[in-house]
Amino acid sequence: MTKEFEGSGRGKKRNQKMKPFLVYQYLMRHTDENHVITGEDICSAMADIYGIEAERRGIYRDIDEINKAILAFEEEIPMEEAEEMIEEDDSLKNIIFDKHQKGFCMQQRHYDYTDIQLLVESVYISKYLSEPQAERLIKILCEFVSEFQEKKIRHNAILTDRVKTNNSDVLNNIEKIDAAMSKENKHVPEKISFKYLKYSISNLNQQVERRHGSRYEVSPYALLINDGNYYFLAYNDYVKGLRTYRVDRMKDVKLLGIEREGKEVFNKINLKNYTQRVFSMFGGEQERITIQFINSLLDAVVDRFGKKGMLYNVVDDKHFSITAPVEISDQFYGWVLGFGNKAKILKSQKVVDGFTEYLDKIRKTYES
Repeated sequence: MTKEFEGSGRGKKRNQKMKPFLVYQYLMRHTDENHVITGEDICSAMADIYGIEAERRGIYRDIDEINKAILAFEEEIPMEEAEEMIEEDDSLKNIIFDKHQKGFCMQQRHYDYTDIQLLVESVYISKYLSEPQAERLIKILCEFVSEFQEKKIRHNAILTDRVKTNNSDVLNNIEKIDAAMSKENKHVPEKISFKYLKYSISNLNQQVERRHGSRYEVSPYALLINDGNYYFLAYNDYVKGLRTYRVDRMKDVKLLGIEREGKEVFNKINLKNYTQRVFSMFGGEQERITIQFINSLLDAVVDRFGKKGMLYNVVDDKHFSITAPVEISDQFYGWVLGFGNKAKILKSQKVVDGFTEYLDKIRKTYES
């Protein structure tokens, strides 16, 4: 930024072409339907902040041109046509003069306040973003609303204790995985390698490398989000099957330039059903099971299993059952156990036996 732009009289005259853009930006950040600003205040802001001379009549002309330009851009029409449309329908203006509050304000925006609020809350709950990354993204999003709306959004965000990742490479990892999977410009999807991290009880603030730092080599197929965490689905050459990995636990991701494997295995799965099973029960051998629940748990069961491809039945006036393919593991048994006597595995017998063994192991733990 030159000294002339910052405030000399010569700069104030030379930078007049920038004034409409700056007026638009100033109104974007400092007004909304509940907060207005006068033409005189806009003139003062142009001079004090940007070092540009402005008169009220000039500001009014700028606002008229801004309104025409926005409509012309959005509708992809000539400026003359946009002017005619605004003359016929005053509600098409983005910037209006509020006669009751006696000032100008931004009436319409490309993004609604509720749109930005939803996006900000999504950033807040994303565990795969570090605190600095989350704050940077929120700051960018809030540039699309007024300063008053930003304060409201930040105040209304539900800030419960969220576990945020300490890994600042997450977005870079996502970019590399996406590049490896890309088919643009005749690129052949390729394998990647990385080091995988885990927590150590000796220092919870610093994750350590799994397998003594040995690199994982896999063929990536899909990026997934579940419960605020970013995962990617990949074919693991060693186990000859698909596995999911937490993106925020990856380190030193490298593209290998080797064509990926496992296409036949990936093409056989229904991605939506596969991820639902894996994320719901944390993986394991798949079994088709039937579980009985009390009726008041229906919402919780539908949230967990969904409706498509699942068989729900009325057992009696107090119970219902669901039959579904499930990845069986201790995590699944723990999920069922959490419902106490309000849930009962009916079949298969193999899963019933596995659950009783799981209960025996818990009982023995407390007896020893």
